[in-house]
Amino acid sequence: MLPTPEGCTFEASREALVRLVRDEGARVLATLVRTTGSLELAEDAVQDAVLKALEIWPGSGIPAQPRAWLTVAARNRAIDLLRREARRPGKEHAAEIFALHSDAALPGPDVVADDLLRLVFTCCHPSLPLETQTALALRTLCGLSTAEVGRALLVPEATMAKRLTRARRKIAVAAIPYRAPAATELPRRLRGVLATIYLLFNEGYNASAGEDLIRSQLTAEALRLSRLLLELLPGEASVIGLLALLLLQSSRHAARLGDDGEVVLLADQDRRRWDRKAIAEGMTLLGVALRRAPTEPDLYATQAAIAACHALAATWEATNWDAVVSWYDVLLTINDTPVVRLNRAVAISELRGPRAGLAALAEIGELPGYPSLPAVRAELLYRLRRWDDAATSFRAALAMPANNAQRRHLHERLARCEHSAKT
Repeated sequence: MLPTPEGCTFEASREALVRLVRDEGARVLATLVRTTGSLELAEDAVQDAVLKALEIWPGSGIPAQPRAWLTVAARNRAIDLLRREARRPGKEHAAEIFALHSDAALPGPDVVADDLLRLVFTCCHPSLPLETQTALALRTLCGLSTAEVGRALLVPEATMAKRLTRARRKIAVAAIPYRAPAATELPRRLRGVLATIYLLFNEGYNASAGEDLIRSQLTAEALRLSRLLLELLPGEASVIGLLALLLLQSSRHAARLGDDGEVVLLADQDRRRWDRKAIAEGMTLLGVALRRAPTEPDLYATQAAIAACHALAATWEATNWDAVVSWYDVLLTINDTPVVRLNRAVAISELRGPRAGLAALAEIGELPGYPSLPAVRAELLYRLRRWDDAATSFRAALAMPANNAQRRHLHERLARCEHSAKT
C-alpha cells in the first residue's frame, strides 16, 4: 500500500503521489518526444503510463525508480500505438524508426534534464507569441496544469485552455517539427526559455494551490535547467542573472516555514537558516551579470539585485529600502507590470510608511485572481489599525486561489484583525 506519513491525511498523500507522477511524467515526456519526434504520440503514451501508475502504485508502493518505471511503461505504450498506426498506409517507416530505439538503455537523470531543456527551446518557437511559448512549455513539458499555467501568467483557466488549443493547432497546421533547434536559432528563443524557467521556479517557490507553500521538486528542476542553460550560453547576461536570482531566492527555503509548517514572512525569518553558500554563489553571478550589461538593465539581473538587498541585510530592519525601491524603479523601465508595481509598493511601505504603500497600491488597479494584492492591502490597513477595512481585504484574498499554507496564514491574520476590531 502507498505509505501515508504520520500526521498526513490520505488525501494529502494522494495529492503528493499525483504530483510525483505528474512531475516525473513531464521528464519522461521530454525523452519520449525526442525519441519519437511526435508530441501527440508521446503525450498519449505518457498519459496512459501516468494513469497506470496512479492505478497500481497505491497498492504496490512507489517503485525505487519511478521515472524509469514510467519510461518503460510509456515507451511500451508508444510502441503499441505505433504498431497500430503502422497498419495504416504511410506509417510503416515511423514504426521502424521507433523500433530501432525501443531497446535502448533508459536515460539517466542528466540526459532527461538535457532532453527537457532542448524541448523547452522547441516549444519556444518564434512563430508563437512569447506568452504562448511559455504557456506551452510549462503545460507540456514542465508538468504544470492548465490552471497553474493560467495563474502563473495571470490569465483565467478557460482563456489559457483556449490559448493552448490554438497554439497546438497552429503547430499542427504549420507542421512545426518537435526537434531541437540549431545553435543559430537559440538566441531567438531565449526569452521564452528564460520566462519558462523563471515561472517554473515561481510555482515551486510559492505554489498557487495545494497543501504546501513550497514545491521543492519544481524549484530544484528550475535550478537544474538554469545551470544547464548557463553551460549552453555562458556569456548571456540574462542567463547569468536568472541563475543568480534563483539561487538568492531559494537560499531562504529552510526559513520560510516554521517547525509547525506554517508560513514565516520574510520580516520574521531566522536568517541564520539561510543558505549562505547559495547566497555567495548568487552574489558572484550577480556581479558578472551586471558587468555584462553595464548600460542596459537586464530583467533577471535587476530582480537578482533586489533579492541581493535582502540577502545582504543582517535583519529586516537593516534592509536598505532606498536601494530596493531604486532597483524596482529600474525594473519598471524594462518590465512595467502590476506585479512589479505591487512589490514596489511593499518596499515603499517599508521606506515611507503604510500610507505611502497604500497610495502606491491605489495606482495599480485590480489583479483578478491574484491574492497577493488584497493580502498586501490588508496588511497595510492592519498596520494603520483600520480593522474593518483590513478584514474586508483579508476576506477578498481568501476568496482567491492559494495554497493551504497561505490560506491558514490569511485566516490567522483575519482572526487577529476581527479580534482587534472588537477590543
